[in-house]
Amino acid sequence: MPTENKSKIINELEDTMAKSKVIILAEYRGMKATQLSGLRRKLKGSESEIRVVKNTLARLAAIRSGKEALVSAIEGPIAITFGFGDVAAPARVFTGNQADLEGLVIKGGFLGGKMYSRNDILSLAALPSREVLLGRVLGQMNAPVSHLVGALTSPLRGIMGILQARIKQLEEKQ
Repeated sequence: MPTENKSKIINELEDTMAKSKVIILAEYRGMKATQLSGLRRKLKGSESEIRVVKNTLARLAAIRSGKEALVSAIEGPIAITFGFGDVAAPARVFTGNQADLEGLVIKGGFLGGKMYSRNDILSLAALPSREVLLGRVLGQMNAPVSHLVGALTSPLRGIMGILQARIKQLEEKQ
């Protein structure tokens, strides 16, 4: 039976897990406390947070939040990162300046009801932001219209070129 304090931690973790869009598990063995504090600051800027909790409490919270797939991955000294905004943002922080993150090893992650490997999380970090992707989609949607306008105005430009050449020719004769 968990104590009142542990129950409170489990409930907080359960709520955080339920709210998060992505959860990244990383082993922090060998990482200094100052490095972990710096990582916390960087993650806060990307709508994410990192927590180090006892594995048994994290497993109970994962089960209660409906994310049972996390249970098997929570082993050893694990830091759990919760992402609430852009799902790739916390992964980008982890793949940032490696000198600051010495001793931190990504073990895997949870996204969309499924567990992903370390390589999947690293490839997630390589994805462009949501805004960039939307810009690309809109550009691709706009391209056919732009090409159509160009094709429709091309004959008109040709006629204008012929008329201007004829005007220039007539002016030279005078």
